Amino acid sequence: MKVLGICLILLVTFNSNKLLAQPSIVQSQTARQIIGQMQTHLTCPWNNETVDTFKTGNPDDTVTGIAVCMFADMKTLRKAVASKCNLIIVHEPTFYNHLDKTDVLKIDPVYDKKIAYINEHKLIIFRFHDHWHRTVPDGIYMGMVNKLGWKANQIDSSMTYFKFNDQTVEEFAQKLQEKLKGSQLRIIGDPQMHFTNVALAVGAPGSSSHINLLTNDFTELLVAGEASEWETYEYVLDASMMGMKKAVIFTGHIASEEAGMEYCATWMKTFIPEIPITYFENGSSYWSVQKPIVK
Repeated sequence: MKVLGICLILLVTFNSNKLLAQPSIVQSQTARQIIGQMQTHLTCPWNNETVDTFKTGNPDDTVTGIAVCMFADMKTLRKAVASKCNLIIVHEPTFYNHLDKTDVLKIDPVYDKKIAYINEHKLIIFRFHDHWHRTVPDGIYMGMVNKLGWKANQIDSSMTYFKFNDQTVEEFAQKLQEKLKGSQLRIIGDPQMHFTNVALAVGAPGSSSHINLLTNDFTELLVAGEASEWETYEYVLDASMMGMKKAVIFTGHIASEEAGMEYCATWMKTFIPEIPITYFENGSSYWSVQKPIVK
């Protein structure tokens, strides 16, 4: 009996250890459920009047992997497919206009090929723009300030105004170029202008927003994403020609916001640990001639 009892104890112990050793079953989630989780982790209420909607695919499909990026261009879509990501979280439009309207593109060869690829691989694209800016702190600004290393230079919680040691615009631009490798900076104003006060305006908020920042007594240098050349460019050029202490550095739209989507991927991993989440860098959309072309 004693031997039988010992055998039973060993058998129970073995089976218990076997059960504990079994991997836990990860519950699958649909794209709609993933977006629902994102909504609950924002600090702002969800507004249905928004561009933050599904652009392609079936939201009720099971998610195999999540790709996070600025633009869902073809290179990024191919990378997502290769990484087995079928949900794409993108900050900017997929179909070349703010509302992603496709009615005017129905017979367009570029659109036709892109949507065919998306449909073939059953890709679900969700735009995450408005609410990522509305949440507190603004997710895009948070990522950019972290990347630039400007947190210690903030003068308040707005992540708009910063104070630096006295330096010239040219010196500052060289440092900024190092941090934004691949970006081709455009600078308006006197390169030898000394300043300490900087305002940040990521993306393309428009010339009215830029000018409001520039007319603020605090702002000497504006670091911005992009603008039409006949607007903010000319405003700062005239101000500089009048002897005013104003300058602007344009980084390009992608360079001014992309770190915010990298931060988005990091943020999502804190509450979606069971699904692979990969950040894909887009980099600059254009290139320019660096050296004279020899004919």
